[in-house]
Amino acid sequence: MPKPQLYLASGSPRRQELLVQIGVHFERISAPIDETPFPNETAKDYVLRLAKAKAESGWQAMLAQDKHPLPVLAADTTVVLDGQILGKPLDANDATAMLEQLSGRSHEVLTSLGLRTNTGIEIILSLSTVTFMPLSPAQIAAYVASGEPMDKAGSYGIQGRAGLFISDLQGSFSGVMGLPLHDTAALLARHGLGFLAG
Repeated sequence: MPKPQLYLASGSPRRQELLVQIGVHFERISAPIDETPFPNETAKDYVLRLAKAKAESGWQAMLAQDKHPLPVLAADTTVVLDGQILGKPLDANDATAMLEQLSGRSHEVLTSLGLRTNTGIEIILSLSTVTFMPLSPAQIAAYVASGEPMDKAGSYGIQGRAGLFISDLQGSFSGVMGLPLHDTAALLARHGLGFLAG
């Protein structure tokens, strides 16, 4: 098995799959942080702060566990509608309410990346605009009943059944999933890592 090139400070199965897709060998590291937005914090400031905090938390965990020193990659994704952050739904009613808000409208998806190395931390931001078709109450109810929305920002996963709802996408499909592949590869390449580094 190849040696890991970095630690991934994320439990997201989607981010893990995307890193595997671009040939990055990694080891997951736990980096729990408080993800509560600050009062009056903009969505952009929020995702940038969380990516930085997750990368730093992963770095400190690596040191505390006396692991082999490697860069730590972290990411955070949020859905924004009318300036409001739509996080992961609390329950089915919350998911329904979010999907009703997104129905027939465009919203932004912000994904920030943080790479912590022994020389510091680099943070970048990916912005995509997603447009939903108008959704009927029955379509929303069926989607919520599938369980797919429950662990996802904005109550939907573009790579799942909700892909049917999306009439337009400007930006990065993988960024909406949680890890913009082009930006991730470019970030890693600047630090001598990944497929583009060669």
